[in-house]
Amino acid sequence: MPTLILVRHGRSTANTEGLLAGWTPGVALDERGAAQAAALPGRLAGLPLSEIVTSPLQRCQETLRPLLDARPELRAHTDERIGECHYGDWSGRKLAELGNEPLMEVVQAHPSAAAFPGGESMRAMQTRAAEAVREWNARVERDHGPDAVYLMCSHGDIIKSLVAEALGLHLDLFQRISVEPCSVTAIRYTRLRPFLVRLGDTGDFASLAPREEPSGDEAPVGGGAGAP
Repeated sequence: MPTLILVRHGRSTANTEGLLAGWTPGVALDERGAAQAAALPGRLAGLPLSEIVTSPLQRCQETLRPLLDARPELRAHTDERIGECHYGDWSGRKLAELGNEPLMEVVQAHPSAAAFPGGESMRAMQTRAAEAVREWNARVERDHGPDAVYLMCSHGDIIKSLVAEALGLHLDLFQRISVEPCSVTAIRYTRLRPFLVRLGDTGDFASLAPREEPSGDEAPVGGGAGAP
């Protein structure tokens, strides 16, 4: 079965403004995110990508633009199932104020029980994304063979949930996983089991350096803004 390359979109204006973007329209890459996207073709130069799949949201489309320009033989297939979690009434709100919502404790400690008001549950988010991966695995293997490599550009919570599913982790543990903007995660699927071969690889270790403000013990909903 194929190898899946999961790319989180580059840093967005919502990331730097501390907003939970969700499906809010018009959320673009910021200057750093655009630079991250521009570097992506070089980072992936050694990979013979057979297909590219993307979330329909603008920040993912912008992340892929330099890669598609560098590989004109490829086109991006849009799949709404790997779009961001539908955060409903939380969309567009400041993460700082959402921290005071009782639901946030559930999102952090028991996400399998979390459902966003006016949106979807985190279980539903994981299910739709995993179904998309299974269908694309079959399609890519059929069209390009079992050793093919393909790429999906998606969002922090989606990628974390797919990693948890690949590792056989309960969704309640997925907040222990971190994927920074424009990081690369790779899962090699086989008949018996998936293998996680890269996780949140940015090629940059700056995010491991001590920060002026402690990062705290809560996982950033939506994925966070990455290293300062």
